[in-house]
Amino acid sequence: MDKRLNLNLNVWRQKNASDKGRFESYQLKDVSPHMSFLEMLDVLNEQIIKDGGDPVEFDNDCREGICGMCSLVIDGIPHGPQQRTASCQLHMRHYKDGDTITIEPFRAKGFPVIKDLAVDRGAFDRIVAAGGYVSVNTGNAPDGNAIPIAKEMADKAMDSSECIGCGACVAACPNASAALFVGAKISQYTYLPQGAPERTRRAERMIAQMDAEGFGNCSNHGECEAVCPKGISIVNIARMRREFVKTIFS
Repeated sequence: MDKRLNLNLNVWRQKNASDKGRFESYQLKDVSPHMSFLEMLDVLNEQIIKDGGDPVEFDNDCREGICGMCSLVIDGIPHGPQQRTASCQLHMRHYKDGDTITIEPFRAKGFPVIKDLAVDRGAFDRIVAAGGYVSVNTGNAPDGNAIPIAKEMADKAMDSSECIGCGACVAACPNASAALFVGAKISQYTYLPQGAPERTRRAERMIAQMDAEGFGNCSNHGECEAVCPKGISIVNIARMRREFVKTIFS
């Protein structure tokens, strides 16, 4: 029989963006090591509701490390201690009986707190809307093999497109920069001929929107790459900068 865990949880509680917020402590007993981190929070909320309290609000959707909704800072690290692992895929077997775990929301001007651990990441949607798209004609979907693309280019585009837009890069950066996210979204189109029509203005528009949303500048700390659950490389930031410089001379 697997040994159950007794945990001490320090959880950030905040009613809304204007509330000052504070940490509240909870003791959770008999936690299965097979639970995911979010399942553990589900159990915590069941306990809180049973005691007549207000459950902890947190974001989640697929719980398969795909959607990027599980935006938690766990013991000071976005998504927790396991590299290339989203919060929803972090399992309690990585913790020991009696551990104290501190859980906070992603903290950045561009990610205002909605409630407790849930933040508004609509800024990322607005950045993508500013230029993260390709021109298409209406009608039937084009043949996927109609435009030959070298495998090397396709692989690089796919590597960049793995970004799930979770925002961990912003939470980890001391400047709250969104450069890795924006760089990845720009790069995934840079390598493909389908992205050519908007290429001369894509970087300019997306970077302008990033600045308007209040994200900071990249200063090459590399924390973004270290916490990214998909291992997105900071090479994408360099590519974003090259694309931006090209807009000046286009």
